Amino acid sequence: MSMFVALLHSIVLTPDRRVIMQDLRALAEELGFREPRTLVSTGNLVFEADDVRPHELEVMLEEGFEEKFGKHVDIVVRSDCTWMALCSTNPFKDGNGDQVIVRVMRLPVDPKKVEALKPLMAEGQRIAVVGGDLWIDFAGKPSQSKLLSALTTKRLGVGTMRNWNTVCGLAEMIM
Repeated sequence: MSMFVALLHSIVLTPDRRVIMQDLRALAEELGFREPRTLVSTGNLVFEADDVRPHELEVMLEEGFEEKFGKHVDIVVRSDCTWMALCSTNPFKDGNGDQVIVRVMRLPVDPKKVEALKPLMAEGQRIAVVGGDLWIDFAGKPSQSKLLSALTTKRLGVGTMRNWNTVCGLAEMIM
């Protein structure tokens, strides 16, 4: 048995309806996962499961989510070991926890696509690819950056963003 972190790309079902974390935990239980727990209301799930590859869990969760909620949502799953490795590789630990974001990728991000983001960066912003994931220090509110709107699945591939505070919170849940 192992512990996993699942990150939903979106919890928005319709403009006026979002997935409630209680319903996400219930879905995890219906799929046979044990001890499902959520962190904040943005689609962060920690659970225990038999030793299964993360990609198999992604498929199970995505199919179960679509069946239960009627909408496909990309879900990225990491084992507890790979999550802790991600935590140890933050290149911007000197940044503010709510301004440092990691785009956790299903497949490693293409360095050419990251290079194409650089013209959108404002002064003081930093980006780095570590272990295939894209780290960004927005050096200010991410919502005020031109860079944020360019961090799409269409442009970069399947992935989802979490700020450093959330990354650390999830790490605490699996320790």
